[in-house]
Amino acid sequence: MIWCVEDDSSILDVELYALESTGFKTRGFEDGTSFWNALVEVEDKSEQWPELIVLDVMLPGIDGVELLKRIRKSNVFSLVPVVMATAKGSEYDRIKGLDAGADYYIAKPFGVMELVSCIKAVLRRCKPIEKEPNVLKVDGLVLNVDERTVKAGGRDVVLTYKEFEVLRLFMSHPGMVFSRDKLFNEIWGLDFYGESRTVDMHIRTLRQKLGDYGYLIRTVRNVGYGLAAEDAIADSTACNSDANDSLEH
Repeated sequence: MIWCVEDDSSILDVELYALESTGFKTRGFEDGTSFWNALVEVEDKSEQWPELIVLDVMLPGIDGVELLKRIRKSNVFSLVPVVMATAKGSEYDRIKGLDAGADYYIAKPFGVMELVSCIKAVLRRCKPIEKEPNVLKVDGLVLNVDERTVKAGGRDVVLTYKEFEVLRLFMSHPGMVFSRDKLFNEIWGLDFYGESRTVDMHIRTLRQKLGDYGYLIRTVRNVGYGLAAEDAIADSTACNSDANDSLEH
């Protein structure tokens, strides 16, 4: 929803009509005080929040610059894009509006399609970037770094902190082999003093918990441990398939 604040009712009507004709829902205000009161009223109703605000500078009640400052200090609406629309076109006034936190400044007189294009551009620019989940996938193993969860073939696997970190390290570098000393440094830290069997025990329990996918953690004799590379997994799968075909015939 686009909220427009404009003290000239004829201009406000044109703005609302142009926006609604292009598919936007709108809400209009002719003074700063009614706008601010309405904004406060919807703080707890996120479905009614403005997606963008078109704000005139010269307004009765609370002026546009003061409203903009309040918006930017708000814990709820501080990130809402604001387009300043005013008859003042001097460089000083533009800088004043932008410094107060406006995302764009459009000077009157302007065409309604210019306003619509401006709003669309600001919405595209200010659209939040959705963070993709930090997920590692190898064959049937899925490790979500942010949620600290592991699935093996769709089954939830509960790991200890160290087991999770070992698997995370392996899945981040498939095909790489880590010596026991390297694992100590990466997982337990340089100041860890433990027996070399500690790593072996963690690898053993990790394989057991992964069940049918435990085979992905490979042992390289006299070197260390690592996760099988995807090409090796594919070759292994192909070999198993050929062997089954031979048995059938």
